[in-house]
Amino acid sequence: MMTIADNQLLLILLCFGAGSLGTALLFRHPAGHRVWRLADLGWVVLGGIGALVAVLAGIYKADTGRLERQIDIAYAATASFDRDAARFRLRFCDPAYDSDIATLCDKIEFLSASTAGNAELPLFIAVTDQVTPLQGLQLIFGRAEHTPEMMEMAAKADAFDPAAFTVFTALDAPTEAAVDSLRRKVPTIAGDFLILARAYDALIAQITQLKSEWEYLQDNAHILVLQILALCMVAFAAPFRLGKSVVDLR
Repeated sequence: MMTIADNQLLLILLCFGAGSLGTALLFRHPAGHRVWRLADLGWVVLGGIGALVAVLAGIYKADTGRLERQIDIAYAATASFDRDAARFRLRFCDPAYDSDIATLCDKIEFLSASTAGNAELPLFIAVTDQVTPLQGLQLIFGRAEHTPEMMEMAAKADAFDPAAFTVFTALDAPTEAAVDSLRRKVPTIAGDFLILARAYDALIAQITQLKSEWEYLQDNAHILVLQILALCMVAFAAPFRLGKSVVDLR
């Protein structure tokens, strides 16, 4: 699959060249000859296949765009949570003057640690950009930029596991007890923590959705190869249709 993607422009041009050569050989036959009708039929069939695959590829591209939006949402949710968690620690944890507050501060530390890896979320955008059909084609027959760094990034994306960010639950039994106690003593702290806990749960939901979107794209990556092959077929058939038009004008 990677070989086809790396040499897609060359394959398309080779198919176009083969079609042009075949068309040149057909010019020995007059207009209305059976070979020209067959050439026209081939264009209709291959063009129809190309159009169908183009629709499928369009759906895939839309899904890629949805993945990128999900990345943006998850990354923004992570940044917002980290910012609010830092504010909570500065306001109430430096130092924590109560054992219940200390319990909540420890929990915030754990939750912040579990989201630290989310700083690498933008790597998904770089990876998906590289697998977009016909992305970054070079005019000279060069290979696509599948550098070791990009392959390493793709491997990280495949290994991305939301479970790594759910090591700690936002509200376990000791934490709930501390929150209940602080509701009576300092409701503001309890309320701020509950807001952070809900934000953490929403963040994990976004991360899980992101992983689901990524796996869906990976499972349907063969559509990219189908699109390249369809373009090759259209490139092969196009000269025959052009040749028929030229012959009919004579």
